[in-house]
Amino acid sequence: MAFKSAVIVFPGSNCDRDVAVTLEEITGRKPVMVWHRETEFPSADLIVLPGGFSYGDYLRSGAMAAHSPIVRAVKEQAERGVAVLGICNGFQILTEAKLLPGALMRNTSLHYICRDVGLKVERADTLFTKGYAQGDQVVMPIAHKDGSYYADEETLDRIEGEGQVVFRYCGGAGLGDNGNPNGSRRGIAGVISKSGRILGLMPHPERAADAALGGIDGRLVFESITRELQ
Repeated sequence: MAFKSAVIVFPGSNCDRDVAVTLEEITGRKPVMVWHRETEFPSADLIVLPGGFSYGDYLRSGAMAAHSPIVRAVKEQAERGVAVLGICNGFQILTEAKLLPGALMRNTSLHYICRDVGLKVERADTLFTKGYAQGDQVVMPIAHKDGSYYADEETLDRIEGEGQVVFRYCGGAGLGDNGNPNGSRRGIAGVISKSGRILGLMPHPERAADAALGGIDGRLVFESITRELQ
């Protein structure tokens, strides 16, 4: 059965085409591009909420998008078990829509950050990470001003205990500091839902999916989910 994917397009999305190119290259099939005003969803195995600045990041990053007609439809699809991947702004939207715990806050530096970061794979047994080995250290780029993951201590303890932390910032060769670029609590960079079907992460795997662009560490996110659901 051919793998079907869909990419949501909001006003202000700027990574939707990047994701679409990567998915087409890996699956051999173009994803359906779904506009934010749509209220119904085409059949899909994977829904991607891409990076960008949906609705100009007014109010809070992802806050307006979380109430758009298409996100209501995404919630319905997620309840049916369709896999959902939120990247950067997509992660912000998933937390605002309460599909994932926590919130993404302003970077502690108060500056927009765009650079490669080191990531540690905390779980290699999810739909999105089976191409990695647990403990792998990989490199992907970030590009955000509101990427500091926040949750209260009780929530942090719970998601840690239930294995919902999938990626964590870490140091790496040539990457300088301790690896936490934005002040995220406990260095959290990516979180999965209890169901294991919804993943949000701040780094951009689609920007690390082509050797010509500097690296392929992010490609395994897309290859993993494709292999698991085909």
